[in-house]
Amino acid sequence: MSTQTLTLGLPSGSLMEATFDLFAKAGFAISGSKRSYRPSVDDPELQLRLLRAQEISRYVEHGYLDAGLTGRDWVAENGSDVQEIAVLPFSKASARPTRWVLVVPEDSPIRSVADLAGKRVATEAVGMAKRFFEKAGVDVEVEFSWGATEVKVPDLVDAIIDITETGSSLRANKLRIVETLMESYPVLVANKAAWQDPWKREKLETLALLLKGALAARDLVGLKMNLPEGNLKNLLEALPALRNPTVSPLAQSGWVAVETVIEEKVVREIIPRLKALGAEGIIEYPLNKVVY
Repeated sequence: MSTQTLTLGLPSGSLMEATFDLFAKAGFAISGSKRSYRPSVDDPELQLRLLRAQEISRYVEHGYLDAGLTGRDWVAENGSDVQEIAVLPFSKASARPTRWVLVVPEDSPIRSVADLAGKRVATEAVGMAKRFFEKAGVDVEVEFSWGATEVKVPDLVDAIIDITETGSSLRANKLRIVETLMESYPVLVANKAAWQDPWKREKLETLALLLKGALAARDLVGLKMNLPEGNLKNLLEALPALRNPTVSPLAQSGWVAVETVIEEKVVREIIPRLKALGAEGIIEYPLNKVVY
């Protein structure tokens, strides 16, 4: 057994549960207190560190971590010189990217970025905000916000730049989006020296493969059934989603077993049609990973 280990940073906070779930689907069981800096994992070649997503890319760049999973937005905000290995399209509530948005109260007279000239804006992503306004040619005072940024308008600042996924918190606080600065997904990144190490690189490539396989399986299910062989052509013609199934002969003459992978959301529409085409013993089953 290898005595080498890879030190991997994972995000605490709002993305933690979704990250742990993704790793579980990829085959890695993470255990221990969720408040622990060093959660356990059932892979002796991995050492995990639980950190704020905002910090991970800096610790990866400076070699305190071999690799880490963090938002692409925080890599950009920190200006971290790291090796991006894989984009992993998941977030805390959906498969949609998170967005950094410029926001004002619903009744604010501000309608464009230019309207903020001479105004004050609060955000946690100060570097991103300053670069955005500099590029737009608008002179704005940008201040750091320690959190609960949405409650600071209009009493303390004229606008905020905040992160949102669904927009529900913004709507609840009667806020309006003026501009989207960037969209971001989590990314797996590595320290550049660690990436040059053959063992660590292979470990990271394997990890990326498994994580991407788990994400690919997220909205898919397996479907298998038995079918009279004479109906197979009609089934394939009627159901384009099944155009590349696995077809195997059964011990019972004149019957075949059909197995395929389809989107979970169409199963309820397809099963009645399968029955109408003579399918029997239809089984739907969940998938953990799909590797292309």
